Amino acid sequence: MPELPEVETTVRALREPVVGRTIIDVWNDWPRLIVTHDLDELKYQIHNQTVQAISRRAKYLVFHLTNGEHLIIHLKMSGHLSVVAPEIPRHKHVHTIFHLDNGKELRFKDMRKFGRVYLVKNTDEFFQKLGPEPLEDSFTVDLLKERLKGRRRIMKTTLLDQHIIAGIGNIYADEALFYAGIHPERGADELTEEDFVKLHAAIKKVLNLGIAREGASIDLYAKPDGTRGEMQNAVAVFRRTGQLCRQCEQYIQRKKLNGRSTHFCPTCQR
Repeated sequence: MPELPEVETTVRALREPVVGRTIIDVWNDWPRLIVTHDLDELKYQIHNQTVQAISRRAKYLVFHLTNGEHLIIHLKMSGHLSVVAPEIPRHKHVHTIFHLDNGKELRFKDMRKFGRVYLVKNTDEFFQKLGPEPLEDSFTVDLLKERLKGRRRIMKTTLLDQHIIAGIGNIYADEALFYAGIHPERGADELTEEDFVKLHAAIKKVLNLGIAREGASIDLYAKPDGTRGEMQNAVAVFRRTGQLCRQCEQYIQRKKLNGRSTHFCPTCQR
């Protein structure tokens, strides 16, 4: 599933071809993808609306429209957005197309059909259950401590909870715990003051690295232009099972925790 860096990369890539463009029509062949409206309602609401800005909240893309509405897209596991000319053949897994006023098409491809489209007026209400953005200045060590206070779940599961911290998924949870030197099975309520400082720095480090490398093309993720990100070449532990740790030369191990593959160094993360 695309995580914060992959979604941020997609947002940045779409700004140039989409911001300032007007949506003139919508095509869809998978009604369940559109959550808040049926297709005709969605067409009516966003017809002739111009995209004023594109932003990100957690793993969601937010298209800000001139009428005050917000078109929100969640890529889920296999979603991909691209802007292409209409003569380019439509991939069989493209299930929604937003037709733009310059003739181009914003296409939403989703092989597994888990992606979702929403149209909402109040984004604060829509996102009210999400945790804080980990790359904002307001995300401090003290805020991290507050978010984890009293939580007894293991750290891997805790970091994946979008209600606690927004945007972190399987890849960057493993990477952050490695750089913080925290074992993924350690309880959140067992962290020391030093652990919080290290974890806070590690979260910011791996997410910024992921953005700088334009995401991790480990499974289905690709940038809007179809090219691969580079973060998969810089991971310390994720999917490096059996390979040597770059810090201590111990072998990276893999373990299933609450149904999620988890990668760690048994020496660096005691």
